[in-house]
Amino acid sequence: MKIVTSLSFRGQCREAFEFYARVLGGKITAAIPYSQSPEGMPVAEQYKDWLMHCWLEVGDQALMGADMDVDWAPNIDKPKNGFDVTLHTDDVEQARRWYGQLSEGGRQTMPFAETFWSPGFGACIDRFGVPWMVNTDAPPGWKPARG
Repeated sequence: MKIVTSLSFRGQCREAFEFYARVLGGKITAAIPYSQSPEGMPVAEQYKDWLMHCWLEVGDQALMGADMDVDWAPNIDKPKNGFDVTLHTDDVEQARRWYGQLSEGGRQTMPFAETFWSPGFGACIDRFGVPWMVNTDAPPGWKPARG
């Protein structure tokens, strides 16, 4: 089984997924605009370039995305709330790079630092409004430097 997070945007899905592919070293394997909708499915001109389906492969993981408007997803214009896309690695420098790139142009909600459970953890909201947590898995026997 694979559990995949699906992210919704308002016309920024392609830009966001190209950014995520660069940051995470992944590959977009599908980016289908509304203009390629099945025949008979009406699509307003303003949405033709928006993505109805996008798929990003990163190793054995994936993110899915689409563009939505308020008529289809009434809260799409509200801040994303109640979830985080979470990245885990055993490499603290890799985690720090991910965090720095994802938080650029966005907002840091917890600066990247050592915690009582991790050699490096941070939380942010990226420039597309997606909340992220970046966690470094502690090796066996690890203890925090402070306390």
